[in-house]
Amino acid sequence: MNLDHLRYFVALSRTQNYTQTAKTLHITQPSLTKAIHSLEKELNLELFSHQGRNVTLTPAGRVFANSVESTLNSLDKSIATAKSFNKQKTIIRLASLRTLSIKWVPDMAQNFLHSSDNQTIDFQFNTDTGLSPDILNGLRDKKYDVAFCSKMDNYPDLDFFPVAEQTMVCITPVNHPLANHSSIDLAETLNYPQVTFAKNSGLYPIIKKLFDDCGGQPISAYAVEEDQAIAGLVANNFGIAIVPNMSILQTLPVKIIPISYPNWQRILYMATLKQVENQPAIKSFTDFVKSRSKQLSVNNI
Repeated sequence: MNLDHLRYFVALSRTQNYTQTAKTLHITQPSLTKAIHSLEKELNLELFSHQGRNVTLTPAGRVFANSVESTLNSLDKSIATAKSFNKQKTIIRLASLRTLSIKWVPDMAQNFLHSSDNQTIDFQFNTDTGLSPDILNGLRDKKYDVAFCSKMDNYPDLDFFPVAEQTMVCITPVNHPLANHSSIDLAETLNYPQVTFAKNSGLYPIIKKLFDDCGGQPISAYAVEEDQAIAGLVANNFGIAIVPNMSILQTLPVKIIPISYPNWQRILYMATLKQVENQPAIKSFTDFVKSRSKQLSVNNI
């Protein structure tokens, strides 16, 4: 049975006018008439009662029209679904620290899409809890394909590749006694209450070692997991803090003071699972990141 004839029949059943239907279908009226006659002959049924150019469905035609319209709708959906398999995109699931998710990761993903000119790849962006251990555990559990975060011990099943670098700075409210310093030794901060990193943050052991090197630990007024949250508290006079130099600091009412001693840089990494055969799109993306990160991006985060 000719599908076009069935579609013509459904269209005519809606308008009940040959001239209007032919115009809508972009065919001639004789072609439409011939198609309907052919369908009626094949079914051995009279589908329409004719009144000049106008028609009305016969009782049998009305039953047939309802059934055919439903069947054609189902068929069209099946055809569209089948065709979509050729257009389905490969989704690369990224997880990153919130610091990296503001600028660095979106820039890298967009540059990759433009350079590869591959319309079949798309990204899913995640920050999980915003903590490196949780992001790495999600990568290990295959919730993500690629992670961008701090390198941590006890993950022998993961590969880490350095992609960006941040220096540490001291941030203070703009009216703080230390705000007029052009640089600062960490020992000079020990007399002031600080907003520190909580113990479950990937930065906690780094900051602790920095203060150990300068001979003491800070007075912790508040302990927070994420660097952006710490910056917000400092901007609202809850204390001073030692944080990575990140772009969001430029938008807040804080004084950014370079640290003269001890010297430290925070390296951020791309993490992937070892001994896993990734899809070609994922490998293409990780190779692209590695090629772009041969020279670490410093504080451009």
